[in-house]
Amino acid sequence: MIEDFVNAGVPVQVSDNVDGELWAKLILNCAYNAISAIVKLPYGVLFQNEGARDLMRLVVHECLAVAQRESVTVPGDSWQGVERIAATMPGQFSSTAQDLMRGRRSEIDHLNGYIVRKGISLAIDTPANQALYSIVKLLESAFAVDQA
Repeated sequence: MIEDFVNAGVPVQVSDNVDGELWAKLILNCAYNAISAIVKLPYGVLFQNEGARDLMRLVVHECLAVAQRESVTVPGDSWQGVERIAATMPGQFSSTAQDLMRGRRSEIDHLNGYIVRKGISLAIDTPANQALYSIVKLLESAFAVDQA
């Protein structure tokens, strides 16, 4: 099966650490999605702002703390992943931003919300993730007001 993808020119990476790979993706999404949605800016613009970078670092740090307590080994350097996203997709808006711009609920419950819930269950403070989660949920709640 992998050969079919390779033969079709589709890049394939096989990992013995599926949980870690999923967490690596989760961390990138937690770092960017809510912030992009709140300020309605693409990744490259966000990353140019020192305050946004500082907030993303806090989010990454909290996510890694939760992952570590869950005994998940996150592959690579998560911060380098954040930098790579800004460099390779500078004009991209997060899927959360796209959802909110379309008046749709987002996947925030499964991103920063997941980190917040895991943090609570593991007695790990996740204030940056909590703040981003809460703000996106408030923005989503405006949909109900607008439709009333």
